[in-house]
This record gives sequence, C-alpha cells and structure tokens, in this order.
Amino acid sequence: MVDHRSRALLVAARSATLATIAPSGRPRLVPICFVVGEDDAAGRVRIYSPLDDKPKAVADPHRLARVRDVLARPEATLLIDRWSEDWGRLAWIRLDTSADLLEPSAPDGAAGGEHRREHADAIARLRTKYPQYAGHRLEERPLLRFTVQRVVAWGALDAD
Repeated sequence: MVDHRSRALLVAARSATLATIAPSGRPRLVPICFVVGEDDAAGRVRIYSPLDDKPKAVADPHRLARVRDVLARPEATLLIDRWSEDWGRLAWIRLDTSADLLEPSAPDGAAGGEHRREHADAIARLRTKYPQYAGHRLEERPLLRFTVQRVVAWGALDAD
C-alpha cells in the first residue's frame, strides 16, 4: 500500500499531524513525533508515536485527548507533508489508519513476548530518530500504534 517513494518521504519526515475525532464529532489535530516500524503480518505499515515526558495538560498519558479519542474511535489519520518555497518540491501523504495503544507491559506467554519486543523495537527506533528521547522514560509509557489502511499521496514524493 505504501510505495517506495511514499515510504521514503514518510521515513525522512520529522513530524506529522495526527487527526482524531473528539467526542463532539469535531476533528482534533495535534503535531506528533513518529517512527515507521516493521510491517504487520498482512504487509501493512505500522507507525508509532510516543506519549513522552514533554509537558502536557495531564500527567497520565491515558488521559490525553488523543488517547481517549483513539480508544473510543480507533480511526485516525496522519498527514505528513514537505513544504518548500520551490513549489516543484511540495509533497504530502495522508494515511488513514486504525490506531490503538501499545502498552509497555503485556501478559506472559508468546504473544506477550512479541508485544514487549514490538514496544522495545519502537522505542529503539524513536531514540535513533530523535536523540532528545535518550532521557525520557519511554519504556514505562504506552505508545500510539497506527496501522495504515489507506494511502493518498501527492506531489514530488521523490524530491530531495
């Protein structure tokens, strides 16, 4: 679903805009950091966003509006764009996803081990992409996990 040109722009991007639906029905938009993970068993791209230690309106990450939105309605959209004064370089990708919360701990057993490895791998990728996360307690916090369902892309995806 995500071709190599779209994936290259996605991997290189430093931020995205997450769109969820608030209980009122209005869209809720928030900029996020993210990393691309391994594709799932069905070959769909997985993306992870931390609920990090940066100051937030609430201390408990489970009480963040974006988390409440995803738990109530797992449909979410990510917009990744590249802006340039040279309009020949403009590009964006819109990813319609199913979202869930990847908790830092999981039940024992094979599935629990796979769950813990997925969480640890996402954290390692986040710390590689964003050195600022070296001092954050990501191991103790859930991650938002997005599984791509549909891709819409536009523009000069392969421009440097």
